[in-house]
Amino acid sequence: MPTARPCWSTCNPSSRSFTAFIRPEDGAVTQSTPDALTAQCLAVAMDMAARARDIVLRHYDAALEIEDKADLSPVTQADRECEAALRELIGAKFPNHGIFGEEFGAENADAEFVWVLDPIDGTKAFITGKPLFGTLIGLLRDGVPWLGVMDNPALDEVWAGAPGLGATRNGKAVRCRPCPDLASAWLYTTSPQMHEGLNFGRFEALRHQSRHAIYGGDCYSYGQLARGRADLVCDSSMQPYDYVALVPIVEGAGGRMTDWAGGTLGLGGDGTVIASGDPALHDQAVAALGG
Repeated sequence: MPTARPCWSTCNPSSRSFTAFIRPEDGAVTQSTPDALTAQCLAVAMDMAARARDIVLRHYDAALEIEDKADLSPVTQADRECEAALRELIGAKFPNHGIFGEEFGAENADAEFVWVLDPIDGTKAFITGKPLFGTLIGLLRDGVPWLGVMDNPALDEVWAGAPGLGATRNGKAVRCRPCPDLASAWLYTTSPQMHEGLNFGRFEALRHQSRHAIYGGDCYSYGQLARGRADLVCDSSMQPYDYVALVPIVEGAGGRMTDWAGGTLGLGGDGTVIASGDPALHDQAVAALGG
């Protein structure tokens, strides 16, 4: 499988300048100029995505050694090798930034800037050859999701969201679609099993009020919402590394993304996530969830 470097911009980090030429999905070309700090961080995040892609694809078609964590979720050498490489890049570029990763935990997590890493979101999909897994690279600023990159290497797709950029997929601007009515909404969730316990009834209330429910997709579902192919994504039992990178992409595309009570997502929270393509739909979804 060929390894492609995810790149959609012209960037000169040494001069701290950044210009992204965004080609929306209707074909028109526009120009967006994030500020210098955003540009620098985004350039590093894209370098991280390229490095992660090299590692993940090298393991994807190889025999995998699979272990179970304490919670019985699977982990592979690819997960660990990928996160270690991302941490090394962050340390070289931003030694004062914090890191919160799935495989190796937190360091300096009270810093102004904290990178939140999921080397392979959808490890079960990765193990079984389903190509919807991705690498999630998020950056919190003062505890709030500020910048995000999602790389889906098996699909050769890279998504980004940041202030001044909006949201892009392979260099083309993406936008959520209008859907002001819950009864018309197409709803994604990763798995009904993740809503076991008290959250199951709340999810079922939302599902019954929506038009259709689609299962599976992991992080890729949020990309489909951002490009206007779905209207809601509802998940629970989530960790910060599962969602921080996705917030700037969804909201950069014009959507909203919160917990089930409508609260801001960050390192804390109860693990619930609801994303809506149409902001007018979001309050209806939160109400259906009992938020």
